[in-house]
Amino acid sequence: MDPIYSNIAANKRWTYLFFLLYAILIGIIGYLIGMYLSRPTMGVIIAFVIFGLILVVSYFGGQSVITSMARAQEVSKAEEPYLYNTVEGLSIAAGLPMPKLYIIDTDVPNAFAAGRNPENASITVTRGLLDRLDRLELEGVIAHEMAHIGNYDVLLATVAIVLAGTIVFLGYMARGSAYGGLFRGGNRGGSAGLILIVILIVLVILAPIFAQLLKFAISRKREFLADATGADLTGYPEGLASALEKISTQQEKKSKIQNKALNGIYIVNPAVGSGTGSSLFSTHPPIEERIKRLRDMEFIDQSSIMPLSTNATPSESGSTPDNMNFVGGTTPDNMNLVSGTTHDNSKHVKEGYLVCDKCNSYYELQKGESPDDFTSACECGGKLEYRQSLG
Repeated sequence: MDPIYSNIAANKRWTYLFFLLYAILIGIIGYLIGMYLSRPTMGVIIAFVIFGLILVVSYFGGQSVITSMARAQEVSKAEEPYLYNTVEGLSIAAGLPMPKLYIIDTDVPNAFAAGRNPENASITVTRGLLDRLDRLELEGVIAHEMAHIGNYDVLLATVAIVLAGTIVFLGYMARGSAYGGLFRGGNRGGSAGLILIVILIVLVILAPIFAQLLKFAISRKREFLADATGADLTGYPEGLASALEKISTQQEKKSKIQNKALNGIYIVNPAVGSGTGSSLFSTHPPIEERIKRLRDMEFIDQSSIMPLSTNATPSESGSTPDNMNFVGGTTPDNMNLVSGTTHDNSKHVKEGYLVCDKCNSYYELQKGESPDDFTSACECGGKLEYRQSLG
C-alpha cells in the first residue's frame, strides 16, 4: 500500500480511538457525578447524551464552529482571485475538491485547515499571510494545508477541539457539584464521600490534560507528514521552509488569532511563534527541525526556477498542455483554447510565455503552440500578453 494511503488509514483509526477515549472519560466523569448525587446511572446517561450531541455538532458543523471562533470571513473568487487561483491550482494537482476559503483580518501571517473530509473542508489564511509571503511561499503553505485535508488530519483536529470543550464543561460541572456538597456541609457517605470528591476532582484535573497530551502527540507527527506531503505536491520544499521562517518570526503577543482552543491547528502556533521548543506540551514540532527536514529533502534544482517579480514559479519543463498547471491555477483549458484551432508547427514560437497583466500568472508555450491558439483573456479577467522570457 502507498505510504500516504497507509497514513490516511492510520489517521482514521486514531480518530476512532480518540472518540472512544473521550467517550470513556466523559462516561467516568458522568458516573462519578451521578454517584455523588446518588444517581450514577442518570449521571452516565446525561454524560453520553451530551457527548452524542457534541459529537454530532462537531462532526457536521465543526468547520463552521472553528471558523467562527477564529473570526474568519468566507471569501469568493471574485473577492480574492489571487488566493483562489493559488488554491485551485494546488487542489487540482492534489486531486482534491476545491475547499472553502476564509480570511482573518489581521497582519499576523498564519493559516489552518478545518473540516471533516476533503469534500467538506476549508482553508483559512490571514491577511498578513497574503501580504507578507511571495508566491512560492504561499503555495508551500497552501500545499501544507491541502495535505492536512487529504490526509484526513482535519477530521481529528476539528472534532477534538469541540470535544475538548465538552471535557472542560463537564469538569466545571463536576467541581461545582463537589464544592457545593462540601460548602453545604453534606456528609454523603462520610469519609467515603470525601474520598469520592477527591477522586472526582483529580479526575477532572487529569482528564483534560490526558486528552491534550494525546492531541499534542498526534498533532506533532502530523505536522511533519503535512510538511513532507505539501513539499512533494509543489515540488519545491524551499517554498514552505522559507514561509515557516517568516511566519514563526512574525507572531505577536496577544494577537487576534491567539486562542488556546485553536492554537494547535495553525501551521505555526500563534502563542509561541519562533520560540517553539521541543516540549511535551508543544502542539507543533520545533520550527527549526521542520525547516531542516524540508531543506534536507530538497529535490528540485533551484537554478531552474525563474520567478517573476511577484515570485511565481515557472511550469515544469516537459509537461503537456493537458497535465500542466498554469501558475495561479489556470490551465490551457480554462484559458479558453480557441475552439477548433489545431496546432500548426509553422507558426510555433520557439520559446515564450503567456503572462497575465493582472495576476501575473503565466503559461509556458509548448511545442506546436502559438499565442494565437488561445484567447487573450485570463480567468481572472486580465489580459494575456506574449513574452519571450520571464526576466
